[in-house]
Amino acid sequence: MGIKQSKKLSTTHSKSNTLLEILMVSLKLGLTSFGGPIAHLGYFYNEYIQKRRWMDERGYADLVALCQFLPGPASSQVGIGIGIIRGGILGGLIAWIGFTLPSVIALVVFAFVLQGFDISSAGWIHGLKIVAVAIVAQAILGMGQKLTPDKKRATIAIIVASVALLWQTMFSQVLLIAAAGLIGLWVYRTTASPEASDITVPISRFFAAICLVIFIGLLIVLPFLRQATDLWWVSLFDSFYRTGSLVFGGGHVVLPLLEREIVPMGWVSSADFLAGYGATQAVPGPLFTFAAYLGAMAKGVSGAIVATVAIFIPAFLLVIGALPFWNSLRRSPRIQGALIGINAAVVGILLAALYNPLWTTTIVDITDFVLVSCLFTMLVFWKLPPWLVVIAGVVGGTLIAYI
Repeated sequence: MGIKQSKKLSTTHSKSNTLLEILMVSLKLGLTSFGGPIAHLGYFYNEYIQKRRWMDERGYADLVALCQFLPGPASSQVGIGIGIIRGGILGGLIAWIGFTLPSVIALVVFAFVLQGFDISSAGWIHGLKIVAVAIVAQAILGMGQKLTPDKKRATIAIIVASVALLWQTMFSQVLLIAAAGLIGLWVYRTTASPEASDITVPISRFFAAICLVIFIGLLIVLPFLRQATDLWWVSLFDSFYRTGSLVFGGGHVVLPLLEREIVPMGWVSSADFLAGYGATQAVPGPLFTFAAYLGAMAKGVSGAIVATVAIFIPAFLLVIGALPFWNSLRRSPRIQGALIGINAAVVGILLAALYNPLWTTTIVDITDFVLVSCLFTMLVFWKLPPWLVVIAGVVGGTLIAYI
C-alpha cells in the first residue's frame, strides 16, 4: 500500500511539475512574442522545439500544417496542440492561458485607459516589429534546411510563396496547402520517407469526435438562441464564436470579420475599433485577443471575458477534435508523401509572410535594414536568447525614432 501511494504521489508531483513548466514557458512566450501569428511560429520553434525538444522538427511542421488547415488562430492552435501533447487537455488549457492572458490584460487596460493615445507609431513598437522580421527569418532558415533539402521541395516552397504573394484571399492559404499535399502525394508516392516520430496524444478518438460535434452544434444553435433571447452576452458570444469558427488564416484576416459583426451592432464605434486595432499591434500574443478590447468597450470586464472565451473556443474544439486522428494519419505512407509537400508549403507560406506583411510594413529605410541585420546575426550566429534580442530591438527602434 505504501509503495502504491508513493508511486501515486510521485506521478502527481511529476504531472504538477509538467503543468507548471508549461505555464511558465507559455507565459514567457505570451510576454515576448510580438509580430503576429507567423512570428509566433518562429518564437514557438525557438522555445518549444530548439530549446526544450518537446517535439521534433518534423512533428512541429506537421502540427503547423494541421493548424493551417483549421479555421481559427493558427499560432494559438499550435500552442494549444503542443500543450496537449505535453500535458493533456489541462496542459493545452494552461498553454493557452499563459500565451493569451498578458495581451488580454493589456488590451482591457487599453480599452479603459489608453483609448485616446496613438502608440502604433512609437519607436519601441517599431523596434519590436523589426525583431519579428528577424525571428521569422531565423525560423525560415532553420525549417528550410530541414524541410526543403532537395530541389523538388525547394521548388514547391518557392511556388507556394509566389502564389501566396500574388493571390491573397481568405482561402488561398488553405488551397495552397491542399495543392502542395496533392503534389507531394504524387511526386513522393514511391519515395520512402523517414517514419514519423511517435507522438503520444492523450485524447481518445471518442472524446475528439464529441468535441467536433459540439463545434458544429454551437455554430448551428447559437444564432437561434440569439434570435430567441434578448441577452447581450448571447449575442456577443454568437458574434465572436462565429468569427472564430469561420476565419481561415487567422491573424489580420479576423479584423474585417469582426468589424462587420461589432460596429454595425453599435457595440463599438468605428473610431474606437481602429484605435483598438492600433493598440493590438503594441502587445505580444495572439491577434485574436483584440476580442478582449472589443468586449471591454462593449460591456466592460464581463464583455471582455465573454468575447475572449467565445472567439477561442472553436480553436480548442477543433484542435482537440483533430489531434487523435492526425497522429495516425501522418504515419500512413500516402499521408507521409502528402505531408512532405505540405511541410514544404509551410516554409513557402512563412517566406511569403516574411516579405508581406512583415518586411513591406516594417523595413522602410536603411536604418531598419541595419537593425534587422544585426538582430538576425545575434539570433543565428551569436545564438543569443530571443528575450535579449527583443530588448535590443526595443532599444534600436527607440534610437531610430530619434535619427
